Amino acid sequence: MGNRLSRIYTRTGDDGSTGLGDGSRTGKDSLRVNAYGTVDEANSAIGVLLAASLPEDVRNLLTTIQHQLFDLGGELCIPGHAAIHAADIDALEQHLDRYNDDLPPLKDFILPAGGEGAARCHLARTIVRRAERETVALARVEDIRGEAVRYLNRLSDLLFVLSRVLARADGQGEVLWNHERRRG
Repeated sequence: MGNRLSRIYTRTGDDGSTGLGDGSRTGKDSLRVNAYGTVDEANSAIGVLLAASLPEDVRNLLTTIQHQLFDLGGELCIPGHAAIHAADIDALEQHLDRYNDDLPPLKDFILPAGGEGAARCHLARTIVRRAERETVALARVEDIRGEAVRYLNRLSDLLFVLSRVLARADGQGEVLWNHERRRG
């Protein structure tokens, strides 16, 4: 393994720049830093979700996803690096199909609620969506592999489905959006 961090502060970023994984430097407000920073934020949100009471299969899946998000952050931090592959996206789709098969079809929009685990999952989903938007913005100006965007897209879908699963597992159920509330 590479160098270990023995000292957390280096002072090299005091000028508003940060080091990328390939040794180059860029602004802390660059599109690349925004993208991998939001992937890190999504990973942290999943960590907060993991602090809730969860079914063991969901917990194991989310732990695997955390490792993949760390890999994806590395891919975005090191220009030209590949860490997320089609097989990772295929696995997300398989989990998505498996969990979605047991859910009733949605006829209405749901609110990001449904108990502690479901609400935390919804929050992680929205952060992953932002990471996806920021990665798309980066891909418009730099070479970013399509797998990165596809992975984030499937992950947000999976987190939506998992939020539905967790709302039911918690006994809270989903909270449907009441679009009729202002009529009458």
